Amino acid sequence: MFGFMKDKHDYRGYIASLDILLPIMTAACVMPTYFRPVFLLGGAVVPGVWDGLKKLRDIEQAAESCVHERLRLLEEGKEFKRKDIVASLFEIQQEKGDKVDFGILDVSWRFTLRSAITSVLYHLMKSPSAYNRLIEEIDEATSSGQLSHPNIRYNEAVKLRYLDACCKEGMRVHPSVGLTLPRHVPPGGCSISGQWFDAGTRVGVNAAVIHFDKSISSSDADEFNPERWFREDAANMDRYMFQAIHLAPSILIACADNDLQFGAGSRTCIGKNISLCEMYRVIPQLLRSYYLELAESRVLRETHNYWFNKPSNVQTRLRRR
Repeated sequence: MFGFMKDKHDYRGYIASLDILLPIMTAACVMPTYFRPVFLLGGAVVPGVWDGLKKLRDIEQAAESCVHERLRLLEEGKEFKRKDIVASLFEIQQEKGDKVDFGILDVSWRFTLRSAITSVLYHLMKSPSAYNRLIEEIDEATSSGQLSHPNIRYNEAVKLRYLDACCKEGMRVHPSVGLTLPRHVPPGGCSISGQWFDAGTRVGVNAAVIHFDKSISSSDADEFNPERWFREDAANMDRYMFQAIHLAPSILIACADNDLQFGAGSRTCIGKNISLCEMYRVIPQLLRSYYLELAESRVLRETHNYWFNKPSNVQTRLRRR
C-alpha cells in the first residue's frame, strides 16, 4: 500500500518527514494546552514542517482507506479474503470495542521498535563476549534444526534463552519511550512514596528511572549485561520492567499496573506483539547471516529524546558469514 517494501527505501520521504515533525508534536503534547496554538503556529515556519504534515496526512488517508474498505465489506455482509491484523482488529472492535474504548480510528495508528533493535545490536557490538555467546546459541540452534532456514520463525526464536536475555537487556539500558507513561489516579486516590495524591492527579515515571535503579538491577545497573537475566532475582526485574505493579521499592503504586515498555490494560500498545515478533526474528536472522561490527568503535552513538529515545550515528560494518 505504501511502497516501502516494494521500492526498498523511504517511500516518498515519509519516515524523514515524521522525524521532522516528532520534536514539534512531542513538545506540543507536554506543554500547557493554552499555549499549544501559539507554539504550533510558530512551528509552522520551521523548514519542512508543512511538507511533513502533508505526508503525514497522506499516510493517515491511506490507512483510513484500507480500514474503510474493510468496513464496507462488513456492512455488505462479505467476508475478508484473508486473515490479517486488520481483520483481527475489526474482530476486537466488533466484539468488545465499546467496553475497552477501542474505535475504528484506533486501527490506523502504528508504532515502531526500531530503537530497541538498534540498542540490542549496538550493545552487542560493544560487548564481544555477549555477541559471541549469542552467535554460538544461534548457530547451535540452527545446526540442531531448532531454527528454520532460510527464515527464522518467532515461535522458534523466543525459545533461545540468551537471545531473550539480550533483548530484555537492550530494552532495559535503552527504554524506547523517553517520556513518562502517565496515568490518572483513580477514584479514592493513592499513596506514592508516602505522598498522598487525590483522584484525577496525573502521575508517571520515566522508564529509565526504574531500569537503572540499583535496588532492582543490582550494582552493575549502568552496564549492558545479559547475564543478569539468569540471576535469581531476574523474575523481580521482569516484574518491575515488563509487568510492573510497583514502580520501585521506594515508589509504591497500589492503584494500577503499568508496563513501562508498552503500557497496560486497555492502553496497551496495539503494535506490541508485532514489535516483539519483529525484534525476536530480525536480530537472530541478521546475526546468522552477517558479522556485525561498529565502523568506528570509539565513536559513541547519539540519542535524541522526542517521545521515542531515537538512537543515531550507529555506523555499522557488515560482512556476510
